[in-house]
Amino acid sequence: MWLQFIIIIIVVVLLSASIRVVNEYERGTIFRLGRFVGLRGPGLIFLIPFIERMVRVDLRVITMDIPTQECITLDNVTVSVDAVVYFRVVDAAGAILKVENYIRATSLLCSTTLRNVVGQSDLDALLSHRDQLNAKIQEIVDEGTNPWGMKVSMVEIKDVELPAVMQRAMAAQAEAERDRRAKVVHADGEFQASEKLAQAAEIIGRQPAALQLRYLQTLNSLATERTSTIVFPLPMDLLSAFMSKAKPEEKSGQ
Repeated sequence: MWLQFIIIIIVVVLLSASIRVVNEYERGTIFRLGRFVGLRGPGLIFLIPFIERMVRVDLRVITMDIPTQECITLDNVTVSVDAVVYFRVVDAAGAILKVENYIRATSLLCSTTLRNVVGQSDLDALLSHRDQLNAKIQEIVDEGTNPWGMKVSMVEIKDVELPAVMQRAMAAQAEAERDRRAKVVHADGEFQASEKLAQAAEIIGRQPAALQLRYLQTLNSLATERTSTIVFPLPMDLLSAFMSKAKPEEKSGQ
């Protein structure tokens, strides 16, 4: 009886050491006496107890935050930049055999690449052309991790923190730019209004009665408002008679 019990225990231990279940999103790298013999999975796999060993590799996309980096831009501005990188393992054997810890190695490579790319760009490019910097970082990191059997699909710069002095300077610059645009718009409006007035004067000059009608229309608009001012219309012909008399007197005085 004790012999049967011992045999059952041995069988259970051997089965627990030999049976493995690999998920659909994983692959098992098999080492036999320390030597790589291939990949297995997904599903139920059997190992030779105490001779074969399996290392699991996750094939899903890994999202990793790049720690905040203190960088100096090309125009000597100190900024704090952080980012996020998306990558996945496309060669499970390479990720295990060619690098000790592929996640840590990718994190360190992303950190150094982020500092280098930001250091080669000025502040305006970092703030307004962030997509180009993301593509450049992604290309460099993907080229560096490709021998390890990984594919970097995306790198995104999340936040750019500027010094307080630089923030105040940029706010003052933005305010000055808004004032400049407002003055340009106002001057453009004055220019367009002067063109319309010149066209109106030319039309009224060809038809003198139009000036009289415009004068009466202005009086009508004033009469509709709540005002204590009393306006008496003065015929334009009367003024022209006085002006015609004044011209001979000026000539005789000379």
